[in-house]
Amino acid sequence: MTKFDAQPSSRLSLTRRHFLGAAVAVGAAGALPVSAFAQAQAQTQPAAATLNPNIAQAIADHFSSIKSMKGGFLQIGPRGDQMSGAFFIQRPGKMRFNYDPPSRMRVICDGNNVQVINDQTQTRNMYQLSKTPLSLLLANKIDLSADMVRNVDSQPDLTKITLGNRTVFGDSTITMIFDSKSYDLRQWTVIDPQGKTTDVIINNVKTNVAFDDSVFRIDYTR
Repeated sequence: MTKFDAQPSSRLSLTRRHFLGAAVAVGAAGALPVSAFAQAQAQTQPAAATLNPNIAQAIADHFSSIKSMKGGFLQIGPRGDQMSGAFFIQRPGKMRFNYDPPSRMRVICDGNNVQVINDQTQTRNMYQLSKTPLSLLLANKIDLSADMVRNVDSQPDLTKITLGNRTVFGDSTITMIFDSKSYDLRQWTVIDPQGKTTDVIINNVKTNVAFDDSVFRIDYTR
C-alpha cells in the first residue's frame, strides 16, 4: 500500500524525523552521544561565538565544489536512538540513505521530492524537497550572504554553519559542522519545529564519485 501524508501523527512524525536526519561516527567504544559531546564542548568554549565569515565562506565554497560524495553514517535521534547505513549525495538536490538492518527504510531525493520508503509498514511518504532543510544541504552553492544564514561559529577545530528559512521551513534549521582545517564535512544536525534534534555523523567519505541515475530515482508509479 502507498500512502502520502495520510498516516497517524505518531508514525508520520517518525518518518519525517528519519528523512530530516538523513540529511556523523560515534563509532568508537564509549564515545559520547553527539548531544552530550556538544554540551561538554560548550562548557569549554566562550559564551560568545567567534565569528569568522571569511573562513566560513571558504568552507562553504569548498563544500559546494564537491559535486558528489558517499560514505557511512550514524544517525542519532531525539531520544538517543541510533541507526546506521550508507549515504549518497549528488549536487544539486539528490541524496539517498540506505539504512542497515533491521531497519527496512530508504530515503531518496531526486532533486524535486523526498521519498521515505518503509518496507516494514509498506508505506511511501513524499515531501517536496524545497520545503525541507535538506534542500540547503543539497544546494548547488551555499551563499552565506543570503537571508537563510542563522549563525556562523568558527572555532580552531570545528566551524558550524546554521541555515534556516522561517518562511519555507517553519522553525526547522540545519547546522553543518566542518573541520576548520581540512574543510571536510563531519556532521549535520536538524532541529525540527518541535525543537527535536537529529544528528547525522558521516564517516569513510569518498568525494567526486560517479553514480548511476537509478540511485536517485523515485518510482512515481507506485
